Amino acid sequence: MKRNFSEFKAFIKNKKTAVVGIGVSNIPLINFLLQLGAKVTAFDKKSMEELGEVGKEFTEKGVELSLGENYLDRLKGFEVVFKTPSMRIDSDALQAAKREGAYITSEMEEFMRYCPAKIYGVTGSDGKTTTTSIIYNLLKEAGYKTWVGGNIGTPLFSKIEDIQAQDRVVLELSSFQLMTIQVSPEVAVVTNMTPNHLDMHKSMEEYIDAKKNIYKFQNKEGVLILNKDNDITYSFVAEAKGKVRLFSSSRDANGYYKDGGLYIDGKEVCKKDEIIIKGMHNVENYLAAFLAVKDEVPKEIMRKVALSFKGVSHRSEFIREVAGVKYYNDSIGSSPTRTLATISAFDKPVVLIAGGYDKHIPFEPLAEKGWDKIKALVLLGATKEKIKEVFDKVLKEKQVNIPIYIVDSLDTAVSKCEKISAPGDYVVLSPACASFDMFPNFEVRGNKFRELVNSL
Repeated sequence: MKRNFSEFKAFIKNKKTAVVGIGVSNIPLINFLLQLGAKVTAFDKKSMEELGEVGKEFTEKGVELSLGENYLDRLKGFEVVFKTPSMRIDSDALQAAKREGAYITSEMEEFMRYCPAKIYGVTGSDGKTTTTSIIYNLLKEAGYKTWVGGNIGTPLFSKIEDIQAQDRVVLELSSFQLMTIQVSPEVAVVTNMTPNHLDMHKSMEEYIDAKKNIYKFQNKEGVLILNKDNDITYSFVAEAKGKVRLFSSSRDANGYYKDGGLYIDGKEVCKKDEIIIKGMHNVENYLAAFLAVKDEVPKEIMRKVALSFKGVSHRSEFIREVAGVKYYNDSIGSSPTRTLATISAFDKPVVLIAGGYDKHIPFEPLAEKGWDKIKALVLLGATKEKIKEVFDKVLKEKQVNIPIYIVDSLDTAVSKCEKISAPGDYVVLSPACASFDMFPNFEVRGNKFRELVNSL
């Protein structure tokens, strides 16, 4: 049973509350906690100057600020601590606060605990945003007032009193958000699992355990949707508390792909070729989404969405055609398996722009399974030499030659692609890496790429 939000309001009133991180999701959280009568101190590595207007506004509202390099030194004597998703629970500062008796939580955990509406949670290594967006569109098209949040959309906790029991909520959940959560959504989707974020997680095992929290706290009424073709996700079946629905692009399941069609419970919903967003990875995203909503959304609406949904920005997004060359922005492709799925969706080898921040995940899967899907490789960023080394080795073994170019910026990467591509080619930005060596996030990287292509 969901808990009534009046409980939280009574609990938080006058509590000495710390909010760690003054980022996008925590700004509305801080304002909301103030409205609820909490005594808030906000912590951030940024200086007052870097915070700008936000810092000034908070000070005027009576928020205490703890800023700068050693900002966590002052995380003492609090009754409640809201942590930012990227902050590890085993950090010294949080462990010390816990020993003092502080209740440590996050915006997402409290939202899931008190949200009156049915929640669909989506996690996985790849395909989370697209699957979340498809579920959102399916429910909206079926007539539900639908809210989307988590890693995408808007922070929802501050809007919790506007959400009604008959509404629907779809959340994209990262391993960082799930890592400390002790509440699960009614419907949980795990798209797939491959090595990811090993710069933040201590091991693959810790990463998998974090993802498992999406279903660990379900009851027997809960629904868990899993990828039957992925050994890790398929192994979760044994631990499920509620009903399990499986999807597969290669064998029999509750949702499956066969002879060009997508089937749910043995009935065809649509043809693969009718779906606007291309690639087998998107077939799998649709199967997962259909299974998530099949109790509430009729097949005609499933089909309608599949034939009209154009996808999400930065995810195999077609930008424009220049001199017969088509340019695609897949800046979200921040892991080798994600990039492999993207380039596999094209009908011929692509000119690929890759490289970026090093998340310490192996590039061998991209080279070993993707070499024949690449016409030329343009590499940049912190991992460019690392990727080149892996490709050189595979190409030598296969006795094939793919031209590899090393560049120092995205601008020079786009110029290089313009020079080496011919009419009919596809140029694809799908870096197989995070953006943090050169850009604040994948959106900024994708927007820069779009701007460069539009200026050709």
